[in-house]
Amino acid sequence: MNNLPALLQPFLIFFLSFSISLSLPLADGDLTGNYSDPGQTSPADSLCAQLIEPNGYSCTEHTVQTKDGYLLALQRVSSRSGDLRVQQGHPVLLQHGLFMAGDAWFLDSTEQSLGFILADQGFDVWVGNVRGTRWSHGHVSLSETEQEFWEWSWQELALYDLAEMLHYINTVTRSKIFIVGHSQGTIMSLAALTQPDIVEMVEAAALLSPISYLEHVSAPLVLRMVAVHLDQMVLALGIHQLNFRSDVLVNLVDSLCDGHVDCTDFLSSITGQNCCFNKTRMDFYLEYEPHPSSVKNLRHLFQMIRQGTFSQYDYGILKNLLMYGQLKPPAFDLTSIPKSLPLWMSYGGNDALADITDVQRTLEELPSKPELLYLENYGHIDFLLSIKANRDVYDHMVGFFRSLEKSSSS
Repeated sequence: MNNLPALLQPFLIFFLSFSISLSLPLADGDLTGNYSDPGQTSPADSLCAQLIEPNGYSCTEHTVQTKDGYLLALQRVSSRSGDLRVQQGHPVLLQHGLFMAGDAWFLDSTEQSLGFILADQGFDVWVGNVRGTRWSHGHVSLSETEQEFWEWSWQELALYDLAEMLHYINTVTRSKIFIVGHSQGTIMSLAALTQPDIVEMVEAAALLSPISYLEHVSAPLVLRMVAVHLDQMVLALGIHQLNFRSDVLVNLVDSLCDGHVDCTDFLSSITGQNCCFNKTRMDFYLEYEPHPSSVKNLRHLFQMIRQGTFSQYDYGILKNLLMYGQLKPPAFDLTSIPKSLPLWMSYGGNDALADITDVQRTLEELPSKPELLYLENYGHIDFLLSIKANRDVYDHMVGFFRSLEKSSSS
């Protein structure tokens, strides 16, 4: 990491960070991945072994196969005093954002990281990892070096990855699930919740920096990338996996800043000003971040910015007719999310990605009235890594979940 320009390090973590994906072998077990023995030792290269168990928490590794053949990692976490074999708390699935993975919920102290906090509160914590990330396990037949492996966007992450993880947890626990999402994790959640076969497995959703529309993104470097069609540039180079550590892409993004955008603070130019992010832990974060994503995923996000839509991937008129039977891709209809589904959302005044105007549009389209927590000084990353998020945000979220548990038990 020391050979990376200091200017680029925050950028590598939180947004356009392109990482060489790691081909992680499956631990002993079948492809449906039932690592359900609470006494099983986690593989040394697993998330459980790297970040969770060293802090004294029980953790088991599970593998889920999607309908299109991707092998996803799930971790199940219990409190330091808990026993996974007799886990009694309500199941909660943590769904990470763009260029991150399940480690994002465990990067700070046990008192500050949401994954640890929920486990200590007695919840049955499940940690999601989407396709292509370090902790997941590739594909049943495709290599990560093949273009076809990266032919997906957040649409597949919502309808295949999130759906299959929820189904697995629902089967194991025989319970509906609380979802917690951040950033892209909220895009996935909102899209998935429009689908009747998925929403029936969900008890409630808590969304941090909620996104369904991106029309009013104000981050200057993001807008520059959209304006110059960075997604198309990268595809023209024959690149389908986003790997920002390559010299080609580092130089490409450097050129976007040079004379065009003030990139002195890369993190702010991408996410907005973060009030409470602990920059002294940057080197530690870089041990785990970033994780790979696909160029198609980036292009889908840029479509949302350009078109102001919350829709499936736009292939162009001819392929849309073949894929969808219509000229434009179908929209994810927020009005189809059941009014009875409890929702909780927290958003910030300095968030340059989940802009207040776009959040308001989401709220207007939802049939229900979510519980809201607005923090004027919070930026996009603060909801995940603020040193004060435990008091500012997570206490409120836990209270929301507790109120639902009381309602269901009365």
